[in-house]
Amino acid sequence: MGYLTNVAIVGLGITQLKPSTPEVSYKELIFEAAQKAYADAGLDPRRDVESFVCSSEDFWEGTSIFDEYVPDQLGAAQKPVCTICADGMYSLATAYMQILTGIFDVVAVEAHSKASDIVNISSIYDLALDPVYTRPLGLNANFIAGLEMNRFLHSRGATKTHCRMVAAKNRRNALSNSLAMNGGNMKLDEEDHQPALSDPLTSEDVAPIADGAAVVVVASEKVAKTLRKDPVWIKGFGWASDSPTLETRNWTDAAYAKLAAKQAYKMAKLNEPVKEVHVAEVDDTYSYKELQHLEALGLTGNAMAHTLLQQGVFDRNGTLPVNPSGGSIGMGNTLEMSGLVRVIELALQLRGEAGSHQINGVQTGVAQCWRGVPTTSGAVTVLSNR
Repeated sequence: MGYLTNVAIVGLGITQLKPSTPEVSYKELIFEAAQKAYADAGLDPRRDVESFVCSSEDFWEGTSIFDEYVPDQLGAAQKPVCTICADGMYSLATAYMQILTGIFDVVAVEAHSKASDIVNISSIYDLALDPVYTRPLGLNANFIAGLEMNRFLHSRGATKTHCRMVAAKNRRNALSNSLAMNGGNMKLDEEDHQPALSDPLTSEDVAPIADGAAVVVVASEKVAKTLRKDPVWIKGFGWASDSPTLETRNWTDAAYAKLAAKQAYKMAKLNEPVKEVHVAEVDDTYSYKELQHLEALGLTGNAMAHTLLQQGVFDRNGTLPVNPSGGSIGMGNTLEMSGLVRVIELALQLRGEAGSHQINGVQTGVAQCWRGVPTTSGAVTVLSNR
């Protein structure tokens, strides 16, 4: 039987995100992130970390039973190591639950992306489609995203200009983030000459693939308070999946995010997230997804996300800053590492260590992830410095 305890994030480590990293292996990326996380927590993994949780999807890695390839660079030799075939936020939830059992007090969580090594990423996405009815149609991830984007915008009375505003905001935010690789200024008044990938989706709506690694160290309350004066407390978790098939899912709302948020808010005792959440790091693999996810998370109240976007509510100096880090559009899409990036950026905000993109006075924030087309799986984490 487990015991009740608070769990905190005590160590953060992340590499700079890059479009390609031919100069290093995935092991070297993980080692760099791990060294940073352990130094941040002030501990020795061989002595102090009792369990390790890794996010690895064999289809991305090109290797089966991938957890066998991670212990050395994490300092996890001859220690418990388990792999979660999902986004890094799911692995963080697993580490949290391991501590709740009372068996462990300190657990390290790892996720990485070596996407530049994947020769044809579209063919990997295809393997998630129904092999009998859908895969033979030759659809790809961007085509499916374009269909959903069109349906979502139509249902809200929004336009692709609103999506361009999301991309412009996040790329502008990324200019202040030293970890980001896709910062830039987009002029909204200029005609968009980019051809559609799947109308109305263009390349500017898609987060570019990135390489990197991230490690987060979590600890029970009794240990966390001995390691640092400013631990970030995990207040709530939730994860959920909608229908796995294109034919039976909801094409207008992110049901998975809504269900996951409901679980996380209940656990965190957040009754009015619109008033109680001060900053949000949400999935923006595609620009329209940020709007869809914000509504599903209940962070827009009774308003539609695109109207609040127009009013500047989600800007860095707005009443609810969204993706002040630049999100995946500004930082880069790191596949199964993406959720852990959102958590790290949120934790840095809550520690007051986000640098040039720091939001003043934040006490509670929400991080959310999505596993990408063609899935309907995602998770939500509520963090607080109180």
